[in-house]
Amino acid sequence: MARVARVMGVGALVVVLAAGGYGVADAYDVVPGVLTLDPVPPAPRPFPRAPGAVVAPDLAEALAPLDPAAPVPATAPVAALAGELVADARLGPSVGLVVADQLTGQVLAEHDAVTAKIPASTAKLVTAVAALSALGPEATVATRAVRGADGAVVLVGGGDMLLAAGAGDPGAVNGHAGLGDLARATARELTLAGTTSVRVGVDDSLFSGPALSPAWDPSHLANGFTAPVTALAVDIAKLRTDVEYSPRQTDPVGSAARTFAQALAAEGITVEGEPVRSTAPADALPLAEVRSAPMREIVDYFLHTSDNAITEMVGRLVAVDAGLPGSFDGATQAVLAQVRALGVDTTGAHLSDCSGLADGSGLSARLLIDLLRVVTDPAHPELRAVAVGMPIAGYSGTLADRYLRSGAAGQVRAKTGSLAGVTSLAGTVLDADGRALLFAVVADATPPGGQGAPRTAIDAFVSRLASCGCR
Repeated sequence: MARVARVMGVGALVVVLAAGGYGVADAYDVVPGVLTLDPVPPAPRPFPRAPGAVVAPDLAEALAPLDPAAPVPATAPVAALAGELVADARLGPSVGLVVADQLTGQVLAEHDAVTAKIPASTAKLVTAVAALSALGPEATVATRAVRGADGAVVLVGGGDMLLAAGAGDPGAVNGHAGLGDLARATARELTLAGTTSVRVGVDDSLFSGPALSPAWDPSHLANGFTAPVTALAVDIAKLRTDVEYSPRQTDPVGSAARTFAQALAAEGITVEGEPVRSTAPADALPLAEVRSAPMREIVDYFLHTSDNAITEMVGRLVAVDAGLPGSFDGATQAVLAQVRALGVDTTGAHLSDCSGLADGSGLSARLLIDLLRVVTDPAHPELRAVAVGMPIAGYSGTLADRYLRSGAAGQVRAKTGSLAGVTSLAGTVLDADGRALLFAVVADATPPGGQGAPRTAIDAFVSRLASCGCR
């Protein structure tokens, strides 16, 4: 019995020691249990309660109201400068001119203001305003790949001539969307469907009529002044990338389709034969799409570079949006109608194209001023991209190499215009009092000898406006 008692005692001791060891392990959170040496956590914070509705405080005005009794710029000094410019032989006998106060709209000087004159590239202001008004600054253009008949893949142009051949660049306008990206996404969808071999078609039916205007000089394609206006193209159909005015392709659509087909093949899809023009079925199964930069950036691009083909492309998009043909006639009708809807007087205005490259267009200096008033009007924030997208004197775009020795550098934003016998400039300038003035000068019978002399005369005039205290 004594032996049994000893055994039981030892066993009890073992149990006690084991229990004590487990308790220690539990206290140090090594094993599960209720014991712990961790500090007691603080009581939880009460759940926040939403405050009740309160009356909003009065807002403080950042700017005081404009004083209606404030003096407006005096007309005499501006009129004197305008008179000297109109009489300048470097501009020739046909000059339309208006200078106005941006805030009030008061005309400070004018000459032959309502006569339609050949505007050259200042006509791009009409297209820019129409596009942002009708399409909206954030609108984008889609280039799509869809299923065609008998399993073909159809590349559908949505009106983007700024495509990249490979990957798109989100930070660029020209090259924002890439055919390589489109091919990669299309190949992925085809592979998922078990399709490894396709034929490629291309649908460019969004735009109609001739791709080159009969009013354009036939040499414009070779000298890089424009390109065929098509529903899709790579890099505005440029044949070279190392020169500013590259010759352009004669068939941008076919070239873009071949680029897409090659990109599909690089993704492992067998492409049978050469791409052919076709029409995508209305109920075609979508495969993939890429989208252009927003319209405000495209407008900024063609205002800065004065690119004629892109301006024509945008004009056709305005026409299609209005239910008109995507042609030269449809585009010119659409952009004029759209600015007319904004209250701009288009009496006597006519356009042969949307870019001003053709000689047959006619716009008055007053119409250009009215456009500038609209784009600088706070009531039209959707048009602000035009006001800030025009080239800056001495700094950017087609004004980068002008006003370099003038105090007006950085004070002028304006759209240039240049054709044989035509020199124009329309934009905004800050005078010596910090007052914003609008100006438009169109000279469409300049003497032979190129752009140098008339540009110098107009730039000197604008520089004097900038240095003039006009109150």
